[in-house]
Amino acid sequence: MKITEADEQLLSLLREDARASTAQIARRLDLSRTTVQSRIDRLERSGVIRGYTVRVDEGVERDRIRAHIMITVFPKKTAAVVKELHSIPEIRTLQSVSGPYDLVAMAVVADVDQMDLLTDRIGALDGVERTSSSIVLSTKFER
Repeated sequence: MKITEADEQLLSLLREDARASTAQIARRLDLSRTTVQSRIDRLERSGVIRGYTVRVDEGVERDRIRAHIMITVFPKKTAAVVKELHSIPEIRTLQSVSGPYDLVAMAVVADVDQMDLLTDRIGALDGVERTSSSIVLSTKFER
C-alpha cells in the first residue's frame, strides 16, 4: 500500500497520542472528521496500523534500569538467537541493525544486578558472539 503525505501526518499524530479524537486530529490536519476516520480505517484494514499500545511515562520507570544491548551473532544463527531473545520478557524491543552489531535489544530491569545477569544470559545464548551495553540515562523525546 502506498502511504501518502497526509497518511504520514496522520500516523505522526497517532504516534503522539493514539487516543486523540477524530475531531482533534481533523482540526490539526485541516481535514474533515469523515476523511480522517476513513484514512484510519483504510490504514487499519491494510495492516499499516497493526494496533495501539501504551507508552508509560518515563517517571514511572525512573528507578528501573534501561539499556540498549548490542549483540553480534554468528553467521546463520540469527533466527535461533531472535527466537531465544523473544522469550525474555525484560527485552522490550529487538531490532536488526547494520554496522558492527547485528541486533540491538532495549531491556528494562529493576536494578544493575539484574541487568548484569540479563547481559550474561544473552551472552551465553548459543549463537551470540559478543554483546555491548549502554545504559539509558533519559529519553529526550519519543514518537
